[in-house]
Amino acid sequence: MPTSSEADRTAAYWAFEDSLGYLARLVFRSFSMLREAKTREHGVSAGHWPFLRQLWREDGVSQHELSRRLVMQDATTAVALRGLEKEGLIHRRVNRRDRRETLVYLTPHARALAGTLLPVTREVQAAATRGLSPEEVERLRGLLFRIVANLAEEEFSSRC
Repeated sequence: MPTSSEADRTAAYWAFEDSLGYLARLVFRSFSMLREAKTREHGVSAGHWPFLRQLWREDGVSQHELSRRLVMQDATTAVALRGLEKEGLIHRRVNRRDRRETLVYLTPHARALAGTLLPVTREVQAAATRGLSPEEVERLRGLLFRIVANLAEEEFSSRC
């Protein structure tokens, strides 16, 4: 039977405001909602954003590679790509060298949106980090990278 103090510690751990995962979710949702408010008028939803960001870096990649880079399930990527295609932001072609593979390309319209929409990321980040010093922002970035690495290591070791 747990003691009263052990029960208090357990309850405090599960309190939403004490959960790093919950706080990370709130931060992610806040970033997404603010960014989407600024990109929606261009036909870009929060769900489309990570795909466009990745394709602005390099298009002509396979659907599977896009899933891998974004750490998403292939099925989730397929659904998102259908939406992007419907909005006229991407087109897909079968790879001539490997017909089993579908390659994803930006349309000229989507390519042109990069100049308009990429600055939105800087605006949202500036709003999020208002009142933080550059050193605090770098420290936060480093801490988040460490958390991501720790969780990736955990996930890898749990599969082995």
